[in-house]
Order: sequence, then C-alpha cells, then structure tokens
Amino acid sequence: MLKRILAMAGVILLLLLYGSTMVFALMGDSHTMTAFKASLLATIIVPVLLWVYSATYKWIKKHSKELYDKENQKGKD
Repeated sequence: MLKRILAMAGVILLLLLYGSTMVFALMGDSHTMTAFKASLLATIIVPVLLWVYSATYKWIKKHSKELYDKENQKGKD
C-alpha cells in the first residue's frame, strides 16, 4: 500500500514539474527564463534520482539479506 502511495506522489510531482515547465516556457517575462531552466532541470533530475534511490535500496536489501544468510549459516555449522 505504501508503494502505491509513493508511486502516486511521484506521478503527481512529475505532472506538476511538466506543467510548470510548460507554463514557464509560455510566459514572456524575463525572470521566467531562470524558472524555466530550473523546472526543466528538475524534470530531468527528479526521475533519475528516484531511480537511483530505488536501485540502491534494492541492491542494499539484496546484499544485506545475503550477508545475514551467510552469518546464520556459519552459526549453524
């Protein structure tokens, strides 16, 4: 259930980023160019960071389980 909530929050965040990028691109104010660049950068970096965090978590979880299993196997021998 928690994964679904976090996934939905991620989708909403990305939609807001895409929407803000579009709004900043269409506005003609001189200050919006900076906001547009920041929004565009966040649109690229946020999904990449989420993927990196997810992959790191899976890797750590897998290796910690293997280490735990090895330690328990040594104790039984």
